[in-house]
Amino acid sequence: MTVSEFNTCVDQYSDNLYRFILKHIKDVDVAKDIVQDTYEKVWRKVNDIESTNAKSYLFTAAHHTLIDYTRKAKKQGDYTEAVEQKLKHEKHYTDIKEVLNNALDKLPEIQKSVVLLRDYEGYDYAEIGKITGLNESQVKVYIFRARATLKNYIGHLETII
Repeated sequence: MTVSEFNTCVDQYSDNLYRFILKHIKDVDVAKDIVQDTYEKVWRKVNDIESTNAKSYLFTAAHHTLIDYTRKAKKQGDYTEAVEQKLKHEKHYTDIKEVLNNALDKLPEIQKSVVLLRDYEGYDYAEIGKITGLNESQVKVYIFRARATLKNYIGHLETII
């Protein structure tokens, strides 16, 4: 990738990358730092990356940087089992965005990542697999489980509206 292609890549994908990371971290300053670290990692390997794979490489690097950050911050716990009571809400809301953000926060980190990559960023299953290091069937399973949890959390549409 040339320098001009790198600059174009920064212009095209920085907002999407920032939004993806901010959905996970919920801290504006940390999200900006992670985006900057991601672009630094890409810059170091700029000669090894083809411009056609730049977006995928960026999101892969961002995902790994995000994992490194959460490990260092010791915010990652054992998400293998979730308490059913914590995955439901009983309140009535009119702000769907707030409900969806709260529901996303309840998901395990990997499920949150694959759902955001699929539904917010529009990646297909194979690309999500490359970014997260999962195979395509694992990606489908995590997306299915995440959507089921989101559906269970949100409940009926009448409770939101």
